[in-house]
Amino acid sequence: MSLRFPDTPLRVLVIVASTRPGRLGPAIADWFARTTRPHAATDGLVVDIADLADVGLPLLDEPEHPSSGSYVHEHTRRWSRTVAAADAFVVVTPEYNFGMPAVLKNALDFLYQEWAWKPVGFVSYGNTSAGTRSVQMTKQVVTTLRMMPIGATVALRIADNTREGQVTGSAALDRAARGVLLELGRVARAMRPLRIETEGEHTGVRGPVNALALAEGRAEDLAELLVLQRCCWVQEALANDTLDLAPLRETLDELRASMSTWRLWCVRRDGRLVAAVRARAHERAWLIGRLMVAPDQAGTGIGSWLLSHAEGQAPEETTHFALFTGHRSTRNIRLYERAGYAVTTAEDTPDGSVHLVKPRLSTGPGRQTGCPEPQRAPG
Repeated sequence: MSLRFPDTPLRVLVIVASTRPGRLGPAIADWFARTTRPHAATDGLVVDIADLADVGLPLLDEPEHPSSGSYVHEHTRRWSRTVAAADAFVVVTPEYNFGMPAVLKNALDFLYQEWAWKPVGFVSYGNTSAGTRSVQMTKQVVTTLRMMPIGATVALRIADNTREGQVTGSAALDRAARGVLLELGRVARAMRPLRIETEGEHTGVRGPVNALALAEGRAEDLAELLVLQRCCWVQEALANDTLDLAPLRETLDELRASMSTWRLWCVRRDGRLVAAVRARAHERAWLIGRLMVAPDQAGTGIGSWLLSHAEGQAPEETTHFALFTGHRSTRNIRLYERAGYAVTTAEDTPDGSVHLVKPRLSTGPGRQTGCPEPQRAPG
């Protein structure tokens, strides 16, 4: 997971919206990126490319509505992370029968919240209309996803602007490309407060109590998270008769550094941070850590709900879940046992802790149900 700070560059994702053999999309996307990157650096923007042929999404196969943010398949989670990390988009699209490519519609339909409050520009290409009818059709879809189409565009007629599969650049085309990038940057900055305010409002995620918003953690959450963590682990210290607990000693800088290797999810209730959990993969285990719920919210089911969500984010190759808790933390142990965990022995279990493991149930061919002797992740 990447936690981005307010002074970091805005990320512009160029989406290649054609996958057929012999397509011009990659060459046009490369031209756009090559033309705009020198200006992007000075404008505080970073330009990346996502080719839908490489993304490799099947036809929409998620059982839950995308607005839930609850994804079963790893290909969806990868696409979600890619789109969520972007602040703006450029869609490089051809026109098929007066409309948008099916692969583009499919890629848009896989997600919901990840697109919201972000501007989108278009680089279209075709023959008679230079792909502009595809753009008009796509605008109907992206506005429903709460994206903001910008006015600046690039429209290339294949006969006039390409030769041997490459864009034949011109001063006018280069200016048009830079105009798209400039407007995207302006609008993305203007819309940033909307993204910060509503990021993680997965309205389809039903929590055990009202007014919960579940989202991946971001840099702005960490100071408040540290306060919540210390509050929760004071109770752990009392239960286990020790103050020598890493969550009580951790500094904000240490917490920030740890997020380079852990994925973090936060739960807010009416804007207040009330719960959090983190997880990461280690070999074939999905390690879950720092599950915390504000003391005044304990007993509402938030902890079990958040634990289940963290388990649902595990990669497809995961065979089991693993976690640690204090050996006298009877309330925690009961929660984990109700969720299917069992206390096991493991090397390097921290003093005063117990190790709990839960096998991942088989959900398809090739999924292992056995739970090998787990190993603790280094560090």
